Amino acid sequence: MTESEGRPLRIGSGAGYAGDRWEPALELVQRGDIDILVFECLAERTIAREALSRRNRQSDGYNPLLAERIRSVLPACREKGVRIISNMGAANPEAAAETVAQIARDEGLAGTKVAALLGDDVLHWVLAHPDLTFLETGERLGDVADRIVSANAYLGADAIGAALDTGADVVITGRVADPSLFLAPAMRAHGWEPDDPRLGQGCVMGHLMECAGQITGGYFADPGFKEVPEPWALGFPHADIWPDGRVRIGKVAGSGGRIDRMTCTEQLLYEMHDPAAYVTPDGVLDVTDVDFVQAAPDLVEVTGARARPRPAALKVSVGYLEGWIGEGQMSYGGINAVERARLAGEIVRRRLDLRGHACAELRVELIGMESLHGDAEDRPLPYEVRLRVAGRCADRAAAEVIGREVETLLTNGPAGGAGDFKAVREILRVQSVLIPRDEVRTQVKPFTA
Repeated sequence: MTESEGRPLRIGSGAGYAGDRWEPALELVQRGDIDILVFECLAERTIAREALSRRNRQSDGYNPLLAERIRSVLPACREKGVRIISNMGAANPEAAAETVAQIARDEGLAGTKVAALLGDDVLHWVLAHPDLTFLETGERLGDVADRIVSANAYLGADAIGAALDTGADVVITGRVADPSLFLAPAMRAHGWEPDDPRLGQGCVMGHLMECAGQITGGYFADPGFKEVPEPWALGFPHADIWPDGRVRIGKVAGSGGRIDRMTCTEQLLYEMHDPAAYVTPDGVLDVTDVDFVQAAPDLVEVTGARARPRPAALKVSVGYLEGWIGEGQMSYGGINAVERARLAGEIVRRRLDLRGHACAELRVELIGMESLHGDAEDRPLPYEVRLRVAGRCADRAAAEVIGREVETLLTNGPAGGAGDFKAVREILRVQSVLIPRDEVRTQVKPFTA
């Protein structure tokens, strides 16, 4: 594939979340004939978590698997001329880009160009506007200002395009909209402007590609109902996008999984709040007329996407601390396992009351029986079950008591408890505000191996 006039740009999706596999990404580079490899590895909670980790000096604030993932594909990408775009920079894209440059040096790939896209961190602006209200709840931002650890604006394809314009072989970003990672190279390759009507097709292509293996049958699979060939060798998707906006989604020949109208339709609706008005930094996407045509086995053509002009404001993901969660688990098996597990849960609940440990919220549930859908009289009783007790507490000490009380069931009964587990974790809540687009100032910082 080339970027020449009339030819499609081929973009491969190398990851759909922070901890994804990377063998399918290497397969795309080696056998997929791709021009661009995108690693989409950032979620709302992910960037807040990395910001907190960086603040606590537990990490550098970028994806902890960045080095492994880049090292596994960079030599092949450089050999084949494949450019990499990724949001693995999380809360520290500058340090992530320097790490990529160092990996290139270590691999003997002198001259590799890396660009860090900066500017999504708008924490100072957010803290200067305490009267903002959260979109989700209407709560006043100033009421949690002392607990905010991150505030990141969703940058769009124009900002990523500026990094590509430097000639970088690898572009590392922080918070950008997921579809923008895929739209940006298409815009640059085909010369589309921000108001081009073809952006609808580009945006929907990015949305379909952003979760990698989900569209090739991974999250689609349901044995006996929706069969997926060789899911253990699941291939990740690639998208061909032409200058006129035509889009086709496929995968490497012979790889596991499937791509058809059903897998594409499920992914199209994934996380889409309003199919007629899906807001992105690059435009307001309308997919109500989108159709999928099976062009060949495991090859689907996408038509009918439209986009209205991009919004004047950008979404900002604000992460802030909201207490602690303490958790304990214990397994019970054999005759009367369910009743013994229920008694164990009641013992823990009463022990917490006796010790005076109040939780803002306490859940006592049997995993595999009622944790998802609540209590029900008519469900068949399993032969083995796992008790989970979890509570949300204001301080760590109170949260730690929950797991310890579950652990004491080992010797204090009821009978047959085993496989105990306990954990405590800090709660990061994420909500959103809006920032005027012109208040966000981006910068591209280059690095060379």
